Amino acid sequence: MKGDGMRVSPVNSKLRVRLLTVALLVVLGFVAAGVAGAARSTSSAAVKTRSLKHLGVVLVNAKGRTLYVFMKDKHSRVTCTGTCAKYWPPLKWKSASRPGAAGAAKGSLLGLDKDPAGGKVVTYHHWPLYTYAGDSAPGQANGQGLNVNGGKWYVMSPSGTVVKHKT
Repeated sequence: MKGDGMRVSPVNSKLRVRLLTVALLVVLGFVAAGVAGAARSTSSAAVKTRSLKHLGVVLVNAKGRTLYVFMKDKHSRVTCTGTCAKYWPPLKWKSASRPGAAGAAKGSLLGLDKDPAGGKVVTYHHWPLYTYAGDSAPGQANGQGLNVNGGKWYVMSPSGTVVKHKT
């Protein structure tokens, strides 16, 4: 017997090590699941934000390409189809789940609209979102303020406000 009158048998010692190992693995599993969930929610974001020179923080797609709204849509429905959609491709959504947001974009302002050409288009504050074929890389906003394809095109802020001016 040791000083406190209790003996620790080799079996009890091995059992303690096993229990501690199992507990550690369970904790690590929860941590890994949380990290994977966080990565999944960011990577599945349809709409993110980016700061653009002279425009401030605006909406961009998952690849960092600037997103635009078409004033002819009147804060309601997709109207850019056919030839228009070749230059202004709508932000399509193919998943059964709702589109996600990242950065300063608000998930509560995201929605979906039926695309007349088929499928669903991501909307923000009820505006269908489009990219512009004239933007060849992330961070460009060459479509800002253009009056083509039957209407004007503008970027949008994370608050859901159409940005019509440069800062």
